[in-house]
Amino acid sequence: MTSVLRVIADLMSNVGQSGLHFFARVGRSIQFLLTLFRALPSLLPRPDLIIKQLYSVGVMTIVIVLVSGAFVGLVLGLQGYNVLVRFNSESSLGTMVGLSLIRELGPVITALLFAGRAGSSLTAELGLMKATEQFSSMEMMAVDPFKRVIAPRFIAGIISMPLLAAIFSAVGILGGYFVGVGLLGVDAGAFWSQMQNSVDFYEDFMNGVWKSIAFGFTSTWIALYQGYDAVPTAEGVSRATTQGVVNASLVVLALNFIITALTLETN
Repeated sequence: MTSVLRVIADLMSNVGQSGLHFFARVGRSIQFLLTLFRALPSLLPRPDLIIKQLYSVGVMTIVIVLVSGAFVGLVLGLQGYNVLVRFNSESSLGTMVGLSLIRELGPVITALLFAGRAGSSLTAELGLMKATEQFSSMEMMAVDPFKRVIAPRFIAGIISMPLLAAIFSAVGILGGYFVGVGLLGVDAGAFWSQMQNSVDFYEDFMNGVWKSIAFGFTSTWIALYQGYDAVPTAEGVSRATTQGVVNASLVVLALNFIITALTLETN
């Protein structure tokens, strides 16, 4: 009986410690975000810092977005045609491809790719800077790491995500057009006209844009925080990079559900 009570007590203790550790990390991440917000006005006279990070975060991610968008569009066009042809509705292929990519697949898959490529790079970069004490060196020279290093990367991530999601959706639509019209014989006029009549600018396109901005905000925040809070060792940096990608991906999926549920209720 005593051993059973000891096991239960140890289990409750472990659960409590895990809960305290989780809320402590959440609190530190919010404090990190507030400090980051205070550093943003300092970027106004230094747009060159943002442009440099836009290249590193956004431009270097375009290739994987283009390739992934093309293949997603090809598969979506092929699978969509096989489903719609059963109901003699293959002319609605453009509607299905457009709405699927613009509202859901474009922002979500781009955010996951962004977290895997750009997010892991940001986390590893900041973790390495912390491990080599570059942040401490900056502070000794009266240079704020948030203003000089972290804030430009944060803004670049927020700006890059909607643009990358738009590129992903555009390439995916072209991929669906290639399969549906070029290979399966769907009428080109019906493909584009159905899409034009069904996709609304505010309810569909802007919904995807707001999702992309939210995903870019959360993914970049998580990636930067994981790198800044990483244990300054090789193992700590690698663990922080893995946790950053996993946490950002899970938050993106959960946030997508919340935003979708809220937009459906308002509509």
